[in-house]
Amino acid sequence: MGRVIVVGAGVVGLTCAVRLLEAGHRVDIVARDLPLETTSVVAAALWYPYRALPQDRVTAWAATSYAVFADLARDERTGVRMLTGTEVLRTPQPDPWWRAAVPSLDRETALPPGYTDGWTFVSPVVDMPVHLRWLKARVEELGGTLTRMNLSALPADGTLVVDATGLGARHFGADPSVTPVRGQVVVLEQVGLERWTLDADGPTYVVPRSREIVVGGTAEEGEWSRTPDPATAEAVLRRATALVPELEGARVLRHKVGLRPVRPTVRLERVGDVIHTYGHGGAGVTLSWGCAADVVGLAGE
Repeated sequence: MGRVIVVGAGVVGLTCAVRLLEAGHRVDIVARDLPLETTSVVAAALWYPYRALPQDRVTAWAATSYAVFADLARDERTGVRMLTGTEVLRTPQPDPWWRAAVPSLDRETALPPGYTDGWTFVSPVVDMPVHLRWLKARVEELGGTLTRMNLSALPADGTLVVDATGLGARHFGADPSVTPVRGQVVVLEQVGLERWTLDADGPTYVVPRSREIVVGGTAEEGEWSRTPDPATAEAVLRRATALVPELEGARVLRHKVGLRPVRPTVRLERVGDVIHTYGHGGAGVTLSWGCAADVVGLAGE
């Protein structure tokens, strides 16, 4: 097994690094932004295939990740919990296209006012600051390294490179089809909530962690600003509280903005000495372990 350089230290890059190290490769991660500075740390990180295509590959990657997260949830140090929740729908819908990725999914009849359909299932919920720290520690435990480095281009010295640069792939992959979709969230104090709720049309979501609750969100196409907007925050809170009344009066802990790296389809392929894995949209966490498994396979070719 040879040396691999992973460019990018978000959830996709770190997960690829862990799997490559476990497969026996020597791995060095280089990134402009350290894990707790990446888009990944902002994610509410409810397992859910959002803004990621094609459907068949995404379903397979999501199923692999689901199984891994279910196993990781046995260890609280990973930041993963398996929680029951409901996606609510304003009009009746067929089962979701990713239905095969979850072990069970049931129609929900106890719905908030204004909703006519929904499905309830158990989903991984990942506390991203905790999980990113765990992934980084796992990389180091396996002998990998992580270095802050502002590269001007992907390494081209014959070393195998994993391009996990997210929005940076516009530059590193010369790929203008990767565009930002801005997501703003509000983090609230935990008020005893243990179920997640999602209305993908908003999107409006309420995702409980152990000590806080992440509510969102927005999906602003082509917007690059990472500055939280107070009016947007008010609208997010209003929608979230209408969906989950238990949030009324909960104390606001902080505001966050992340830029989802959306692409018409996820790019996961090997071109010479570069394995590209980017364009995961709003599903970087959801697809992370599945895509990492494919990256390991490509590294062995």
